[in-house]
Amino acid sequence: MSDRPSSNVDPAVAAGFGHEWSTFRQGEDAFSADDRAAIFESYFHIFPWDRLPANSVGMDVGCGSGRWSVMVAPRVGHLHLLDASADALNVARANLETANNVTFHHASVGELPLPDASLDFAFSLGVLHHVPDTQAAISEISRKLKPGAPFLIYLYYALDNRPAWYRALWKFSNIFRVVISSLPEKPRLWISQIIAVCVYWPLARLAALVERLGFSAAALPLESYKDRAFYVMRTDAYDRFCTRLEQRFTRGQIRDMLDAAGFQDIRFSDRVPYWCAVGIKR
Repeated sequence: MSDRPSSNVDPAVAAGFGHEWSTFRQGEDAFSADDRAAIFESYFHIFPWDRLPANSVGMDVGCGSGRWSVMVAPRVGHLHLLDASADALNVARANLETANNVTFHHASVGELPLPDASLDFAFSLGVLHHVPDTQAAISEISRKLKPGAPFLIYLYYALDNRPAWYRALWKFSNIFRVVISSLPEKPRLWISQIIAVCVYWPLARLAALVERLGFSAAALPLESYKDRAFYVMRTDAYDRFCTRLEQRFTRGQIRDMLDAAGFQDIRFSDRVPYWCAVGIKR
């Protein structure tokens, strides 16, 4: 993999994710089947599985630990897993060691090592907001897709469907991300785990209590963790506060980027995580 600007990767960010997935390996011993299935469904419930041909070939762009490819590989003919971090790719290899229909690629989203118009589908979840040029990354993926192929994407949202107080709270928390993400590996990890204990877990338990009392917890920060294991909170706290390059997009901006990259019939999920969308290659 090249570190040229054209490769569309920040080497320090790629190394950080390598450390994340080497620490939180998302194996069956730590990441429960129930949590994996529930989170997978939260992303893929809008994916048009019925559009895929028999023995379809697809790609997981920015596979990380391979935690979602574990679920996708048994449903398709062949799956390519790509990541800019060699360490992350090694974890994915371990998690998919029993799969015989996968290929691993150490490359960036700016240098996808497949022919144009060769893929029946692709997905990229929680990745392309961490690259320097998100539009260019979406367009590069589009070039690899056949006409009519679906692309599922999840990008951090700009809190455009949240009230002003919620956005203000996020801006305050982002100050901590900027500081923490600049620290060396071990302090980053320790601080993120303190945040998981002192922030994620209490707010998740509060949301669960509010729902048990018969009220909606939808407006509460971190409400989506109310049914998740602490391991998920630990992983996501690291993911949220230890990455120095983070972009956020409104629903409209995501639609515009997908349209500009040649996608049509764009559809958004109406539930967390926001924003998750699927488009069909024109």
